[in-house]
Amino acid sequence: MIAILGAGKMGEALLSGLVRAGVPVGELLATVRRPERGEALTRQYGVRVVSNAEAAKRADTLILAVKPQDMATLLDEIAPYVPAGRLVISAAAGITTAFVEARLGEDVPVVRVMSNTPVLVDEAMSVISAGAGAGEEHLKLAEDLLQPVGKVLRVPESQQDAATALSGSGPAYFFYLVEAMVDAGILLGMPRAAALDMVTQSIVGAAIMLRDSGEHPVILREAVTSPGGTTIAAIAELERHSVRAAFLAAIEAARDRSSQLAAG
Repeated sequence: MIAILGAGKMGEALLSGLVRAGVPVGELLATVRRPERGEALTRQYGVRVVSNAEAAKRADTLILAVKPQDMATLLDEIAPYVPAGRLVISAAAGITTAFVEARLGEDVPVVRVMSNTPVLVDEAMSVISAGAGAGEEHLKLAEDLLQPVGKVLRVPESQQDAATALSGSGPAYFFYLVEAMVDAGILLGMPRAAALDMVTQSIVGAAIMLRDSGEHPVILREAVTSPGGTTIAAIAELERHSVRAAFLAAIEAARDRSSQLAAG
């Protein structure tokens, strides 16, 4: 039995991915803050919505997907019902395994995961790290849960805040870029729908090339960048506006915010 505690946007994304991956709905539980939210999840997925305490008692694996600021309250609520050896997967940004272990006990194996919203289309990037009490078998269980909905990568927990900034927040950067490129198309006289189609397909195609070719992104960019051509003119303008430096600063800011959330 798998329980998702805090079935908000990311919790629901994980829930829908597990359902698509073939996990029987009878093996899933969910918890929510608002009754109407629970009713909506039951209508859409058939999942049983229970209290946090009941989920902690019944499930073999607990996925904690509440907001970081709500994690301490949740852990205090479920601590009396989580026995030694029960796998706990924490999916809240900035929350360390030590934070969870301090409230549930060091004999509870904790795996920290940072996933992202492409879990909705089975293309998530999930980054996992083991806590002090989690071993290879616990990491493997977490991987088995997450691999049907995307790629899973193991990293040391010291790199989790950076992973949050890169892949956890990463889809938002691309949506922001698409928004800007579509606006540019409109400025150049393109209908919005046509501009969106062109930009979306260009990004999808480029992403697949990057993933499947094995080439470094510099090589792929240079293949499009002819001497004296249109692409180099655009790249020069991006460099003039320090877009690369802006991305470095933005991702660093996201990393710092993740660290702040961990510190409360």
